Amino acid sequence: MSSQDAQPDSLQRFLLKGAPVRGEIVSLDGAWRQVVERHQLPECVRDCLGELSAAALLLAASLKFDGSLVLQIHGDGPVALLVVECDAVGSFRSTVKIREDATIAEDATLTELVNVNGRGRFVVTLDPRTRTPSRQPYQGIVPFEGRTVADVLEHYMTRSEQVPTRLWLAADGSRAAGLLLQRLPDEGGHASAGSTDPDGWNRLCLLADTVSRDELVALAAPDVLRRLFWQEPLHGFDQRDCRFACRCSRDKVIAMLQMLGREEIESILTERESVEVHCEFCNLAYRFDAVDAARLFVPGAHHTAPDIPQ
Repeated sequence: MSSQDAQPDSLQRFLLKGAPVRGEIVSLDGAWRQVVERHQLPECVRDCLGELSAAALLLAASLKFDGSLVLQIHGDGPVALLVVECDAVGSFRSTVKIREDATIAEDATLTELVNVNGRGRFVVTLDPRTRTPSRQPYQGIVPFEGRTVADVLEHYMTRSEQVPTRLWLAADGSRAAGLLLQRLPDEGGHASAGSTDPDGWNRLCLLADTVSRDELVALAAPDVLRRLFWQEPLHGFDQRDCRFACRCSRDKVIAMLQMLGREEIESILTERESVEVHCEFCNLAYRFDAVDAARLFVPGAHHTAPDIPQ
């Protein structure tokens, strides 16, 4: 593949020459470990979140607008929610909500975590940064289908996009990785007899099916591509960095508390020594004691109390 080798924490896009097939491969190393270090999760839950994080970045890479893609799996089992938010330039954040007193087996499957009673849901949200009458948030909700994160996303893409899409995902405590292939229509919106490689889609999918989860997390992205497609005429382009980036800030928390109003804040302080808002993505706690809280409603006051990592 005629491109610079992909680096850790990056996403690489590529095309199969002569066929309407595009692909992406993502590798999250230090960026994924930042997520892992912020949450104490059972390994099976951690790995599912890593797979969803890799998948979100793969899907967001083709976004045609300035905004965020949010993938959520709502569960009716011990895991209530898996959520990843990312943008088209490679920033992402991820978190999980586990029900109190939940018991999770070490080898629990995704179905056992989120779809015990068949009421799991998969939600995709597109949230444009700038909203106009013609550009509003979009949300698609479908029933939980599949045994893995890749299965769930493939079913969604088939239902909503009508674009044949295959995903291979894997994660552990150090790395999250993913490979995406899409069968795109030729010019005119349909496959044409002029394609020089009409079997390219089927062939690449068969080759990709030979990759194991261990290989995806153990090998660097260029090595995965060489291992799978060493005889294929791939053309690489558009490598981008990926990074963990939480969007929370003290200013945003202050604005939220001000919206609650002085009376509500004072009510909380009658029961507690401080008002604390905890970010579930980065595990940072924003704390406001009685003095800080009073200053929230003083025009022009500065709010400089330190924030505390949990």
